[in-house]
Amino acid sequence: METSNLKAHIFVLLATFLVAGSFLASHNLATVVNPFSLTLLRFVISFILLAPFILLQSSRRSEIIPMLPRAMVISFFYSGYFLAMFEALKTTTVLNTGTLYTLVPLLTAIFAFFIFKEKITFNKFIVYLIGVFGTIWVIFKADIQLLLEFSLNSGDYIYIIGAVSMCFYSISLKLVHKKSDNSLNMVFATLIGGMFWMSLFMLFFNEPLNWTLIQGDLVYSMLYLAIITTLLTLYLYQKATAILGPTRVMSYVYLNPIAVVLLLFVVQNVAIETVIIPGILISCIATFFLQRNNKAIKSE
Repeated sequence: METSNLKAHIFVLLATFLVAGSFLASHNLATVVNPFSLTLLRFVISFILLAPFILLQSSRRSEIIPMLPRAMVISFFYSGYFLAMFEALKTTTVLNTGTLYTLVPLLTAIFAFFIFKEKITFNKFIVYLIGVFGTIWVIFKADIQLLLEFSLNSGDYIYIIGAVSMCFYSISLKLVHKKSDNSLNMVFATLIGGMFWMSLFMLFFNEPLNWTLIQGDLVYSMLYLAIITTLLTLYLYQKATAILGPTRVMSYVYLNPIAVVLLLFVVQNVAIETVIIPGILISCIATFFLQRNNKAIKSE
């Protein structure tokens, strides 16, 4: 495996674990402040933290404005996902959103077929279904009754729209990428685009900021979302997608529930239940075969 490819895979794996922690943090904040304001605040915090590294260097400053048109496209879909997630979590559960998130790899592959002409063979389609099966096994802990009780509500439909937006976010990263792009500069430009879209939506829907409502432990949840799952993962995903492509990057979604389980084990000492281990293995195998399959397609 080439060094650049290996680094890209490591970036995606790291981003997967970082994103895993965002579901609980988002759930804590979703009922406190409106989704437009929350998404704007995470962009503003990330912008402030990154600004000195960009604006104090003339070579970086000069690249931002030419990047903005492309960054506006990326940030539109990126913002759309988080808007949908925050709004959905008002009326649905982390369990439901985690389940629906497993649709992202297959949806991305379908959209990539039309945009990049990436073929979806029958074998590849079966592997996608196996990946869904494995992650659902982990999420529902192999409890058939719990799975049968699963039903969609209004929040779930909103989240599905967000999942589609996440697909187009990944595709747009590859579509508008130029080899000359500096990833850190593109992240900064994307944050500017995100702040623009959120400000526009807030004005249109006449939503208040209400940032003062974020107090106590909620401050830590907000900082995690702003620094870890906005600033850092934006950089990691942009670097990885430019090398691997959207389909391979999104196939790592099947590892998301596993990442949640491992994080709970490490951070909160929550035991890993034996019943979910087969699901973990299935998800890992599906992700591995999707990576190999897409690599073969890319080399043809």
